[in-house]
Amino acid sequence: MTFACAHPIECLVTLPRMPDWVTSGWAETPEDVAFLSGAALAHLHLVLARDEVPQALLRERLALRAAEACMTFSGRSERARDLRDAVHLLRPGDLPGPAGGVFLAWRRAVERPVAVRALSRAVPTLEQEQIAIWLDAGQGAPVSRAAIVLETVLTNAPRGELSALILADAALAQALRWDDLVPLLAQGLSRADLEKRGEDLRLACHHAVVSSAAEAVRLSADLARRAAHLKAVAPKLRAKAAKEAVEIFLTRDAVTPSALPLPDRAARRLCDRLIDLGAVRELSGRETFRLYGI
Repeated sequence: MTFACAHPIECLVTLPRMPDWVTSGWAETPEDVAFLSGAALAHLHLVLARDEVPQALLRERLALRAAEACMTFSGRSERARDLRDAVHLLRPGDLPGPAGGVFLAWRRAVERPVAVRALSRAVPTLEQEQIAIWLDAGQGAPVSRAAIVLETVLTNAPRGELSALILADAALAQALRWDDLVPLLAQGLSRADLEKRGEDLRLACHHAVVSSAAEAVRLSADLARRAAHLKAVAPKLRAKAAKEAVEIFLTRDAVTPSALPLPDRAARRLCDRLIDLGAVRELSGRETFRLYGI
């Protein structure tokens, strides 16, 4: 028996799955671990090249997960909903708290192509010259290069986990010749891993890349389907500037109605309409100060 797809256009969006053999085993030798992480990155590279994947949105979602991981490293309890609130509910002139500052750092790290000047916006406590020196510290294959950068920053700034992880992901992106930083290491590492050095840290980074790359592939497939559905229902929207609003949803993790190019009441109606069409979700779980995203 076959069943019709509820959203035919979504069903046409199929991205290649990560092979099971990449993630099903737990290799222990450095050679095996490096092989698996290389395979995972190669597969992710192919997925990221697909036009169906909303690249900016994917990076923002991964930035959110990296920020969650940093909260765990620092012993804080904030999760996705708290982090979104800490950033999106800021009023003009307000300063973000610690959680908001971490999420903003990751968002800034992914919003522009990898470059020293762009990274200095994400980690403003570091001089551009210092960022350049640490990025150049890494040598060898991509994951090894990222691990060396991570260790170098942590050695020189023991409490600078956030900066170290951002620069390590930047080094990984540069080694892979990706234009943009794709947060991978933070969500795959543990607090104990950040205490490691040398070969132990390198192995931890290889393991982290395998798990995080696999999760990035799954997230890419999910967002590609959601993006396709949003594009499919867009012609049903009658609001002025609906096209521009759809583009915003396709590039941002979360959106407040005030961020849309519509009057407040019209923006709220548009969000409600998109929820009715199954194209957008309400992310805050509140009746007021709501956040929306695909």
